[in-house]
Amino acid sequence: MDAASKTDQQYTRAIDLCRDVLLKKMQDYGSAWRILRPSSLTDQIFIKAHRIRSLQDKGTQKILEGISAEFIGIVNYSVMGLIQLDLGPGESPDMKMADASAHYNACVNKARALMRDKNHDYGEAWRDMRVSSLTDIILMKLLRIKQIEDNEGKTCASEGIDANYYDIINYAVFALIKLELES
Repeated sequence: MDAASKTDQQYTRAIDLCRDVLLKKMQDYGSAWRILRPSSLTDQIFIKAHRIRSLQDKGTQKILEGISAEFIGIVNYSVMGLIQLDLGPGESPDMKMADASAHYNACVNKARALMRDKNHDYGEAWRDMRVSSLTDIILMKLLRIKQIEDNEGKTCASEGIDANYYDIINYAVFALIKLELES
């Protein structure tokens, strides 16, 4: 199996896991996340990435939920952010499971296409990166998003919020793949 096919299979497994978690949480909570503004979702992702970095630095944790669960949350909150950028926040939990699943699939398909293009150009360099570096890049992307949000979405020479969310999805999936391989 070539590297691209292997990555595609691993990517699919990671995304299937993330989607499963999101849909199960929607069974529990509905689509309450629909009321969140994109900036609130950015902050949720920031909290998760900051916790990962803290756990990586400390080497211990007091809450049982591990780093992989946080990366799953980063993927899912990033997809929610993309959905909110597209649809705008709702006034109530107004999204049915089938619609959420369709939006989710559209977002991850676009993220996957971006991953394939970048892997072609970069030669799957992510495989030689540390999970801690992936965490740092996610945090950097979040700081970029926060700055763009503070600038009311305006950029001079940079990609927009959505491009950063797509990159975050891919870096979080790479981290999940690496964590699976290391366990």
